[in-house]
This record gives sequence, C-alpha cells and structure tokens, in this order.
Amino acid sequence: MDIRVIKESVPKAVAVEIAKEFYVDMIKGAVDVERGIIALGGEWHSDANEVLLQDGSAQSSVWGFNFYLNKSGREQIECHSLINIRPTEGNYSMLVENPEIEEKIRSLAQRLIL
Repeated sequence: MDIRVIKESVPKAVAVEIAKEFYVDMIKGAVDVERGIIALGGEWHSDANEVLLQDGSAQSSVWGFNFYLNKSGREQIECHSLINIRPTEGNYSMLVENPEIEEKIRSLAQRLIL
C-alpha cells in the first residue's frame, strides 16, 4: 500500500500517482493539525491515520479528509471520515464540526499538495 507522509510541499503529480492505487480521482488522507503534516494514500482513512501515529502523531491531532484531484476550491477537500467521530472530544459525526480544525485541515492540504 502506497501511503506517504508529506512534510513539505509536493507537486500535484505525486498525489495523482498515489490516487491510482485505489480511487483514481480522489485520495484518502489524514492530517496532523499540530505537526502540520499529512499522510496520503490507502484504502481507508485509518490506513493513513496509522502511518501518522507510527510517525509520532497523537490521535487527538489527527483528522481524516478526502482530496479530490479534479475539483478546486472548497470542493477539493472534504473533511469527512470515520476517524473523525470522537464523542469524547466533542465531534459526534464523520464531518469535522470545529470550524477552526476544518480550516487547518484545508489549509495544510492546499499548502502541501501543489
């Protein structure tokens, strides 16, 4: 499984290559909003989540998202994932309910995938 931890900006071509493994025009990913890094790839968000945990991330800082290669603007990033369900942290749905966290996810993904 091709899952890559992205700590510095990469060209969109890297995302296109990763996407070919499962979804072609979309990539599942996880973002560590505290460390400012993302993991891209895998069949499930939990695959990328696990890679970030192994890289030293804390679960409370990791959120799931989808990155759509053929969309732009706000439609390109969807903050919707099973790993986002965290009742003990006040997030009761698959969507990220905290607007500040959602904006961090969007900002990091857009900054790291050019």
